[in-house]
Amino acid sequence: MSIYRRVKRKTKRVLQMMNVIPEDPPKVEIKTYKILLLTNRDSDNVGDQVIEACDISLISAVMKNLNLENVKYTINSRAAGIISQKYLATRDPELLNTADKLIRESDIVIFGGAPLFNFRYQIFYERTAVTLEIAEKYKKPVIFSAIGVEGYSEESIECQRLKETLNFDCVKQITTRDDFESLKKFIYNEQIVIDKVSDPAVFASKVFEASLIPKEEDRKKKIGIFILRANGFIDNGVDFSREDSAALWKEVIDELENKGYDYELLTSGHFGDEAFLDLLIRKYDFPVKKCIFNINSPEALIGKISSYDAVVSCRLHPSIISFSLDVPALGLVWNSKVQYFYDSIGYGDRVLNVEGITASKVVGKIEEALVQGVEKDEEYLITVYHTLFNGIKRVLCDEDYDVIPYNYSELLENIPLYKGTSEKDLEDKIKRKFRRTYGKYNELFDKNSNNKMIVNELTEQLRELKPELFENQEE
Repeated sequence: MSIYRRVKRKTKRVLQMMNVIPEDPPKVEIKTYKILLLTNRDSDNVGDQVIEACDISLISAVMKNLNLENVKYTINSRAAGIISQKYLATRDPELLNTADKLIRESDIVIFGGAPLFNFRYQIFYERTAVTLEIAEKYKKPVIFSAIGVEGYSEESIECQRLKETLNFDCVKQITTRDDFESLKKFIYNEQIVIDKVSDPAVFASKVFEASLIPKEEDRKKKIGIFILRANGFIDNGVDFSREDSAALWKEVIDELENKGYDYELLTSGHFGDEAFLDLLIRKYDFPVKKCIFNINSPEALIGKISSYDAVVSCRLHPSIISFSLDVPALGLVWNSKVQYFYDSIGYGDRVLNVEGITASKVVGKIEEALVQGVEKDEEYLITVYHTLFNGIKRVLCDEDYDVIPYNYSELLENIPLYKGTSEKDLEDKIKRKFRRTYGKYNELFDKNSNNKMIVNELTEQLRELKPELFENQEE
C-alpha cells in the first residue's frame, strides 16, 4: 500500500473517532443462490428450446418478485440428460462426476418441461431417477415445473423405479401440464405439493415478442402444417403409417389450394420430422418451394408461426406457441398430451384423431377456427408462474416471509425477454442435430449389416438342408 493511501486511511479513521464524519456502514453479506435448471434444451425439437427460454424468464421473474434483499442468483441451464447414456449402459461411477458436481454446488434444482416421466420407450425415467438419487444424497431441494407425465403403470418396473425416487424427501413440488391423474398415482409422500398448470410456452408471445413477424396485408390466408416423423404415430401405438400421413397431407394441401388458401409444410426442427418432409418431396412429389427446412432456433420457430393465420400440427409445441401468439391451431393426436393441452385451453374440439380422418374434415376445422379465433383464460395461464413462485419461495425464504406473486399483468410487465440465440449457440444446436442424424445413420447401417449377416447364415443353413432349391441358380 502506498504512503498516500496509508495516510488517507489513518486520517479518515481519526475524523470518524472525532465524529467529524460518520462511521462506515457495516458490510452486508451478499448471498448468491445457484439455480440448476434442467430442461430438454439440447433437443433439436425447437419447441423444447422455447420451453427453456420461457423457464429462464419465469424463474428470473420469480426472483425479482421475491424481492430478497442482499441476494444474487445465477441460473445454470443444462440438459435434463446430465446423466449420460454411457453411464446408463456401463454404470461407471466416474461418468457421474459432472452431474454430481452440478447438483452438489446448486442451492435448488428445477426440472422444466420435457417428458421426464416417460418410461414406455424412452430412457428419461432412469436419467430422472439417478438425478434424484444424487439430489437426495446432498439434500438439495428439487422442483418439477410443468412436466409432461405420460401415463402410469403398476406392472412396469421402470415406472415403479421412477415412483420410488419421486417420493424422496428432496422433492418439494411437482406440477404437470397434462396428465394430473397419473401424477397423483406416482406420489405418496404427503409433503410433496402437486398441481396441474399451464405450459411455460404460453408466455412465448411475450418472451419472444422481438421475433414476431407482422402478417402481410392483401394476401391469401396462410396455413402452417407441422408434420411428424414417418413412424411417429406407429411408435406411439396409433395405426397411421407414413403412407397414410403422406396421403392425408397431399389431400389437405389440394383442399386448401382449391379453397384459395396458401400453405407451408414444415417441422419444429426434429431431424426425423425433416427426414419425412424430404421424403414427401422425393417420393410423393410435394412441391419443394412449399416445404420449409432448417428451423433450428427459437426465433425462427416463433417467427414462422407468427406469420401464419392458422396452424395444423402433430407436434405439441407448435400448438402451444400458436395459442400464445393468438394463432388458431388444430392438433392431430399421436400422443395423449395433445388432447390434454387442447382440453386445458378450452378447445378440445380442435383435436382430431387420425382414425377416419379426411382432408375435408381438417380444412373444415381450420375454417371454423379462423372464424372463432383464440380466447385465453388469464387465471389458467398464470398457474405455471404462481406454482413456480410458491415452490421457490418455500425453498429459499422463511415461512413468515410476506410477499405475494405477480398477477398476470404484473408478470407481463416484469418478465425478462429472450436475449437471442448467439452465433455460437446456433452452431452448437446444429452440431448436436447433425450428430443425432449421423448416430441414427450408423445405427441403421449396423442394423442393416447385421440383417444381411443373418440372411446369409439362414441361406447357408437352407442350402445344406434343401440343396435342390439351389440347383438351378447360377453361381
